Order: sequence, then C-alpha cells, then structure tokens
Amino acid sequence: MSGTRNRRGGFTLMEVLLVLVILVVLGSLSVSILTGTRRKANIDAARAQVTQLKTPIDLYEQATGQYPAQLDNLWSNPGANGWSGPYCEPLKLDPFGNQYNYQSPGTHNPQSYDVWSNGPDMQSGTEDDIGNW
Repeated sequence: MSGTRNRRGGFTLMEVLLVLVILVVLGSLSVSILTGTRRKANIDAARAQVTQLKTPIDLYEQATGQYPAQLDNLWSNPGANGWSGPYCEPLKLDPFGNQYNYQSPGTHNPQSYDVWSNGPDMQSGTEDDIGNW
C-alpha cells in the first residue's frame, strides 16, 4: 500500500470564508467611493441649475422692471406689466428632491435676489446650501 491518501479537490471552509470577507471589504469600499462621487455630482448639478436660473430671472426683470415675487412667475403670468414670458419651463426638483428656494430682495444679495438649493442635508440656512452668492 502506498502512504498517500486520495484527497478530494475543492476549497476548505476557511478558504471560502476568506474569499467572502475579501469580497465584502471590496464591495463596501466601492459603495463608499460611489456615494461620494454621487454626492459631488448632485452638488455640481444643483450649482449649475442655480446659475442657469439667472438668465430667465434677469429677462423677467428687464421686461417688468422688477424681480419676480416667486419663481412660478417665470412661467406663469402674475399679471405684471410688460410680462412677455414664459421665460423658462416649470422647474423640476433639485438633485436632492426638493424645490429650489427664491427670495427677492435677497438676504445675501439685497440689491437683487437669492436663489438656492438646500443642498445634501435638505435644510435651508445651513453651510451646504448651494446658492447664487
């Protein structure tokens, strides 16, 4: 008889568990990286949309002699003299799922207006607000 044993091919439980641990660690790292990337993309999108609102608001002001009382006035005639809109399509929600905020005269821009997104924390008046100031 020979002194060698026949071993079945395959993986031990320890090897399978080690592979699973490695996969979980890699998965959690990729999720955290993607979450940070998505957050930055949403912030950039909100910043771009706030900037794009400048044109229709300025067109409204040139036509009527005053800034709109609310953003709805850009696409719905408020009865203002000289209104020749709509100046833009009705706004969609910001990338965080909230309405854009508007104030005229503005707190940050007292001679004109403030327009902003509440940002990732969805709370107005916090440091992560994304506005035209």
